[in-house]
Amino acid sequence: MIAARSIDELQDTISGSCVTIGNFDGVHAGHQRLIARTCAKARAEGLISVIVTFDPHPLTVLLGKKVPPFLSTVRQRLALIERLGPNVTLVLEFTRAMAAQEPEEFIRRYLLDGVAMRELVIGYDYAMGKGRKGNFELLTQIGAQNGFGVERLDPVIVSGAVVSSTRIRDMIQSGNVWDARPLLGRFFEVCGTVVDGMKRGAALLGFPTANLRREGDTLLPRPGVYAVWAVLDGQPLPAVANVGENPTFGDTGLTLETHIMDFHRDIYGQRLALRFVQRLRDERKFASVDALKARIADDVRLSRVILGAPDAQPKGTPQSEDSED
Repeated sequence: MIAARSIDELQDTISGSCVTIGNFDGVHAGHQRLIARTCAKARAEGLISVIVTFDPHPLTVLLGKKVPPFLSTVRQRLALIERLGPNVTLVLEFTRAMAAQEPEEFIRRYLLDGVAMRELVIGYDYAMGKGRKGNFELLTQIGAQNGFGVERLDPVIVSGAVVSSTRIRDMIQSGNVWDARPLLGRFFEVCGTVVDGMKRGAALLGFPTANLRREGDTLLPRPGVYAVWAVLDGQPLPAVANVGENPTFGDTGLTLETHIMDFHRDIYGQRLALRFVQRLRDERKFASVDALKARIADDVRLSRVILGAPDAQPKGTPQSEDSED
């Protein structure tokens, strides 16, 4: 997949494309269907599949500090999109000037002149441009005038409700990571770099921990203890993670610490991804270090059972469609 940061990087390389466009935060099941349909339609019509997304997220520009935490970083988003098989992902810088553009102006500059769009695939509620005027009806009209087709997909429904980034965010923030998996098509993942912590894990508790400094201001699950897969160099390892403030020791500030089972390597400075499988319990203050050690041992035993279940096994992101009716 070609990942471009401007249309100038793609100049004269695309003679005709099938495009989908969106923020794609979390690249959830609804996004996956859009991208898969775009790839399938491009193959069927001999076009280049192009995914258009934005950095920074438009809400960051429009809402500033009021923006909610996101489900994924740009790096995660691009990796997830790439697994779905498009030819090109174009990451456009989102600005207030872009937000003020009329839909016709954006389409002409970025999609027609930029990537020679011939087909556009959009979600059921998609709208673009100033005042979100570029809805399905207007886009269809613009397409008829400029020689491109527009296809609108129905929403993806899971457990009786539409899959959306907002719905997934609410589930993660409530600690309901297990039920978020069908909406994401995978376990919710947080990535970061292993950094120095308080040095209590191995020395005091007998359970060495990797302290994670997150990439960006991505969402964290509700504080508590979780069974997770710790992914290091592409290898998933069974682990237990604690999201919290370590009240037994009187610490302050939210941290993310992970005990990787049966693992003894020095991984300081390395990138680690945590896939949250199931919430075990609230974080709480224990009466003694020995009581905390005993409970951590129970958490590890329970996590082994949970992670050993068939439905808890780590799986890759669903691949792109081979065909489309």
